[in-house]
Amino acid sequence: MATIISIQNIAQYEGQEVTLRGWVYNRTDKGKLQFIQMRDGTGIAQCVAFKKDMDESQFEVAGKLTQESSVIITGSVRKDERAPGIPGGFEVGIKTLELIQMADEYPITPKDHGVEFLMDNRHLWLRSSRQWAIIRIRATIISAMRNWLDNDGYMLVDTPIITPSAGEDSTSLFELDYYEEKAYLAQTGQLYNEANMAAFGKVYSFGPTFRAEKSKTRRHLMEFWMLEPEMAFFSLEDLMDMEQRFISHVVQTVLDKHQAELKILERDTSSLERVLPPFPRISYDECVERLNKLSDEATDPEQKQLLHIDWGTDFGSPHETAVAEMFDKPVFVYNFPSVFKAFYMQPVEGRPEVCRSVDLLAPEGYGEVTGGSERISDSALIEKQVKKMGLGREAYAWYLDLRRYGSVPHAGFGIGLERTVAWICGLPHIRETIPYARFMNRKYP
Repeated sequence: MATIISIQNIAQYEGQEVTLRGWVYNRTDKGKLQFIQMRDGTGIAQCVAFKKDMDESQFEVAGKLTQESSVIITGSVRKDERAPGIPGGFEVGIKTLELIQMADEYPITPKDHGVEFLMDNRHLWLRSSRQWAIIRIRATIISAMRNWLDNDGYMLVDTPIITPSAGEDSTSLFELDYYEEKAYLAQTGQLYNEANMAAFGKVYSFGPTFRAEKSKTRRHLMEFWMLEPEMAFFSLEDLMDMEQRFISHVVQTVLDKHQAELKILERDTSSLERVLPPFPRISYDECVERLNKLSDEATDPEQKQLLHIDWGTDFGSPHETAVAEMFDKPVFVYNFPSVFKAFYMQPVEGRPEVCRSVDLLAPEGYGEVTGGSERISDSALIEKQVKKMGLGREAYAWYLDLRRYGSVPHAGFGIGLERTVAWICGLPHIRETIPYARFMNRKYP
């Protein structure tokens, strides 16, 4: 009896009779030969239907198969270096073919389609080899992140999606009517993580977060997934040390497991191979000096304007890209002005206008992939900062309690999953990094 296998394991069954279950990815008609590319979710294998080797009625069905028809194929695995597929190099000589369903004419064909058409058909577009590769890499990034944290003594603690207050600022909140009271979709789990940290020491949360900012850039989504570690007795320097080990592990895991998928994406992996500790570190002050020097030296007026930055202004994409290009691996930028950072970030001693914050900028124009800081641990100071938010102390009373009962120095960061996927996969737009993207103008499918 034939063994039911996954295509990703086909090399282990050379010379054996196997059964594959999946969908027709492509078919080439050569008369007495039908070359059927079959996918099963783990890979793509070439299956060859030869008229003399099969029941006549089954061969007739093989010659009529449409794209995405579902089938069960049984046959012998043979090595052939020319055989296309993922992993490739092996094909199946078909003995029997069972049709489960003959698919209707498939709307997505090898011809070029517009982005809006593909996004309208995202539920089907996910079956294409490029999207398949991206989402598989996404899954590995998630598991690599969680495995590293779990193995380093961190505990997963879930945080709420519905909250009574802003996590960072009040300008990008999705407001809800919560039984005739105002509530919001969470921008971050970080405030709750601080409570969890005080109970368990080293924690992380991982889940969907929401930003209502009306942005249409290639880096922004309305709904995205974020992983957020929080650590007791951690300084800014401890945080950067931890982040570089964590990020390196994630990138190197993808390189180790997904060469085939990265090849489908035509990803140049040379820059990823350099993602190893230590990462360079540069202050915001020095970045401003370097950017303005580049601006002064630029001959193109538009470039001059893009690169110039006044102290106290947040980085835009051109600034992040220019800073990242100064180095050959991800770079930490630390000690940002407090004016555009979150209210809970610890001020630098002697410079209250600057906070103990840090962003990690990815190379190749991908910008910020992590953002973190030391947190304010002083009760009086956090009270003052919450008052500045203007949303009312009542909603933050539980958070302020954390500074009254055993407050300690602590730090943490957030990493946006989709931006990380875009960077590692080398994608030009964030829309392909999540199965179903949500933008200002898109909530379907």
